[in-house]
Amino acid sequence: MRLTYSFPSLVLAAAINLAIGVYPTLGEPALMDGVAVIVNNKVITHSAVESATAQVFDLLRRQYGRQPQLFEQKLNEARRERLEALVERELILHEFTAAGYNLPESLIDDEISRRIRKDFGNRLNLTRTLQDRGMTYEGFRQDVREKFIVEAMRAQNVGAAFIISPQKMDTFYNQNQNSFKVGDQVKLRMISLNKTSEPQPGAHKKLAEEIRSKVKDGALFSEMASIYSTGSQRAQGGDWGWIEKSVLGADLADIAFALKQGEVSSVAERDDGYYLMFVEETKPSHIRPLAEVRDQIEGTLRTQELDRLRKKWMDKLKAKSFVQYY
Repeated sequence: MRLTYSFPSLVLAAAINLAIGVYPTLGEPALMDGVAVIVNNKVITHSAVESATAQVFDLLRRQYGRQPQLFEQKLNEARRERLEALVERELILHEFTAAGYNLPESLIDDEISRRIRKDFGNRLNLTRTLQDRGMTYEGFRQDVREKFIVEAMRAQNVGAAFIISPQKMDTFYNQNQNSFKVGDQVKLRMISLNKTSEPQPGAHKKLAEEIRSKVKDGALFSEMASIYSTGSQRAQGGDWGWIEKSVLGADLADIAFALKQGEVSSVAERDDGYYLMFVEETKPSHIRPLAEVRDQIEGTLRTQELDRLRKKWMDKLKAKSFVQYY
């Protein structure tokens, strides 16, 4: 990366070097805030990065709280991502100003009105929310303005229309066929009878055997499920649709996938209840055809192309800017 220095930037950097102290971390008070990055004449502090990371902190803690090392790894990754997002934001805002663009304030008025309707309901709720957050209306307006600028600049420089050619989709499909592999599947209906709702022990096992006998004699499994099942798919006649083995517990999966088309299982007992399964159709393991995954591939390739264009644009902006990481 080529860094372009200006006299004000050098003075600012020298002053910041003296100010760097203990960096705050999530959940810990900062003794002295530190500088993470200087972008042109704008300073991004570590507290700003921590504040941005706080949005995903609880989610990461729920996901990885019992794995401290992995949690710390994911948290550091989130910090780096948020830092780069803040750098990108400052680069875009600087480019907007340097290019001499103007943004009519009426557009910001309209955007604020839209956000009030969508997020707050009315201006009074907005005022109360800002007060709770320790934020002024002027600060809120400036944040809305900057976000509007960033999105508009991205749309202009990255979001231009482009076409994903059929050839690219064909190539991606051929090179990533394992991604489209589907295991053995069955189209399953299930009746479950919960033990906790039994009038007496063993009553539901007897009922399950009676239901199975009726199905063997020609009763529709879907109708039996609608009448007797205590499962969440009761209203759909016990229909689970097309499933792979991973959807069921190993014990039920072994039974379901051993059935042939049109077969009903024996009564399966678990700690929570009794189960009857009926397989309407079967599908062996296969690669999903291109026609079935074309939209998925196009979305993936479009995302990749947008990322490439965004990175190219950011590299261009960084090349003509002062960017210093600490």
